[in-house]
Amino acid sequence: MGGAVLCKLINSLYPPGQEPIPKISESKMAFKQMEQISQFLKAAEVYGVRTTDIFQTVDLWEGKDMAAVQRTLMALGSVAVTKDDGCYRGEPSWFHRKAQQNRRGFSEEQLRQGQNVIGLQMGSNKGASQAGMTGYGMPRQIM
Repeated sequence: MGGAVLCKLINSLYPPGQEPIPKISESKMAFKQMEQISQFLKAAEVYGVRTTDIFQTVDLWEGKDMAAVQRTLMALGSVAVTKDDGCYRGEPSWFHRKAQQNRRGFSEEQLRQGQNVIGLQMGSNKGASQAGMTGYGMPRQIM
């Protein structure tokens, strides 16, 4: 609850001497504990965890939303496994590896060729007619 374990966790994901949180205290004072949680959250965001995946300080300190804390830790693990920089020493199968960028480059000719193709998602109008259609608002004719 004090954030010391979280600070040690985020520091372990960096090479020695480059830790984002230099001083971790085991203080029992509420404002110090909340400050350490806040430092962990800032360091996690700098590490690569998306802002939407990060919990609020009171979620942990007051125990309001422990599921949000778990989601943050899972997101942190996924980023650590994806970075694959050798600092993460845990079991890689615990977290999913995030997708990497896969850019594609098409020439102007290829793009122009694609404009003439009707995709199958659009369907086709083969055999389409308005036979048997009634006007809008008219009741269905059952015979």
